[in-house]
Amino acid sequence: MGPGLHPAALTDPDAVAAAIVPGRTKVVWVETPTNPLLNIADIAALADVAHAAGAILVVDNTFASPYLQQPLRLGADVVVHSTTKYLGGHSDVVGGALVAADAEIGEQLAYHQNAMGAVAGPFDSWLVLRGIKTLGVRMDRHNANAAAVVDMLTSHPAVSQVFYPGLPDHPNHDVAARQMRGFGGMVSFRVAAGEDAALKAVNRTALFTLAESLGGVESLIEHPGRMTHASAAGSPLEVPADLVRLSVGLETVTDLVADLEHALG
Repeated sequence: MGPGLHPAALTDPDAVAAAIVPGRTKVVWVETPTNPLLNIADIAALADVAHAAGAILVVDNTFASPYLQQPLRLGADVVVHSTTKYLGGHSDVVGGALVAADAEIGEQLAYHQNAMGAVAGPFDSWLVLRGIKTLGVRMDRHNANAAAVVDMLTSHPAVSQVFYPGLPDHPNHDVAARQMRGFGGMVSFRVAAGEDAALKAVNRTALFTLAESLGGVESLIEHPGRMTHASAAGSPLEVPADLVRLSVGLETVTDLVADLEHALG
């Protein structure tokens, strides 16, 4: 980790409080659900921890989208979205957004945006606005398709573990059920036979495209250890080598399930 960064288990507010350096910590950064293990942080509890230390809470809400989770209502100060993902929803735009609860923070962000030139182009902005119009119906379908995929994976003999906050045995299921209106379209699982079998599986799918992104209408599959999280190898943030991550899209769910069953053998 870089200087001044103190990673802590976001699922444990006490661990986050212990990682705070009094007088120095200015921001508590939270991603929930986390990528790619889909852990869930209690946003309201972490807001209390951050504010007690005089820090602000910033929540990356990309995986959930505003349709499924509203961190500002739970006490967060700033929400981060990759608009490339569910907000755009069609894999045709690159962008991001910051939403602040406090007008002063909003003015500071606007000042730096103007000074550094991080301004979205008109067409990129139009693409995101177009995507937002269908966000609700898309997220409902992502939720439903992911639930069906999870149901298959949890009973498949080639799968040793499934990570999805909608599962009753997920360690943070109760928190997710309380602060989210649905559990999202992201699913991760471990392949029982190990890394080589995981790599073969991600290369055998037909409907799931092997790609790093997420949140679009099409389903994607990836191997985090070799792709999105390769840079975390050897660090406390390293992910299991047998892990596979899915972004479950909007295709006919029986086709998606059959594709994964074929890939897993």
